[in-house]
Amino acid sequence: MSRLLPTTPPPRPAAAGSPSREPAAALDVTAARAVDPAPSSLLIWAALWTVYIVWGSTYLALRVLVETIPPLISTGTRFLLAGTLMLGALALRRRAVRISRSEALSCLVVGSLMMGAVATVATAEQDVPSNLAALLVACVPLWVLLLRRLGGERIAPRLVLAVIIGFAGVGVLLQPGGQTGGAPLLSLLLVVCSTPAWATGSYLSRRLALPAQPLVSVGWQMVLGGTVVGLAGVVAGEPFDLDVGGFSTESIAAWIYLALIGSALAFTAYAWLLQNAPISRVATYAYVNPVVAIALGWLILDEAVTGITIAGAAVIVLAVAVVVRSEARDQAGASS
Repeated sequence: MSRLLPTTPPPRPAAAGSPSREPAAALDVTAARAVDPAPSSLLIWAALWTVYIVWGSTYLALRVLVETIPPLISTGTRFLLAGTLMLGALALRRRAVRISRSEALSCLVVGSLMMGAVATVATAEQDVPSNLAALLVACVPLWVLLLRRLGGERIAPRLVLAVIIGFAGVGVLLQPGGQTGGAPLLSLLLVVCSTPAWATGSYLSRRLALPAQPLVSVGWQMVLGGTVVGLAGVVAGEPFDLDVGGFSTESIAAWIYLALIGSALAFTAYAWLLQNAPISRVATYAYVNPVVAIALGWLILDEAVTGITIAGAAVIVLAVAVVVRSEARDQAGASS
């Protein structure tokens, strides 16, 4: 998810996460703003393609990771490492990384929701194909919009319609067929249940007292959320059945990739984009990442891409594109 995924609205940065945004994810980009003057177009596109490719590939990496390494322990430790490295790098650059108790509590709540969502996807991907998981997680912006409506905000009718259409696409993908890869319904529902958790973290990130510096906020969310997920793995008994000798080279490489590239590098690129690129352009990751995930799953893991996959993907990506672009336009208008 991870993907996965954080927003950085001034003065409050958003949450960490992509589901692989972690992660995915599926981050609430609507609260971000661009800062003028913008840097070179080449640099912006380099950072944007980093987010596209890296976060789009995290679902594949999760699938490989959980083949031989337990999902909760692996997810918790990789976020703990990524967050520690991020905060350590900031401290070496003489940036203030200490936070108040209220900020720590906010990071704990948001981080636990988002890292927990990624861990849930990782657990489900023991059975669920990575391309299907990516498509189901892509609905996070729809859940965020729904939470805002439940919170009393007025939502344009066209966006309500987009949410309904998007969830209809989810229903299409959950139908029995080759697109599920034979995954049991419970595993599919685990992925579906991860999305409101991530969306809730994204929604709360705009309402809680998070640290003012985006990377500090993301770093602490990963450290605290990763710790919670790791402890959940201990409670679930994962360490007692751990067979380190059974870890495959591929799974270890996936863990390193997710910690260093999928979390630390991609989140840094994303936070930089939020401050330096037009929000309408940054928002495109929300519907590009699932396409990348489908392509990589088919190319590397030989995952099936059926007619149902394509139909469900088209419906979900269209709905998400309508929501994200509309919200980005509204945000850009409000900040101009």
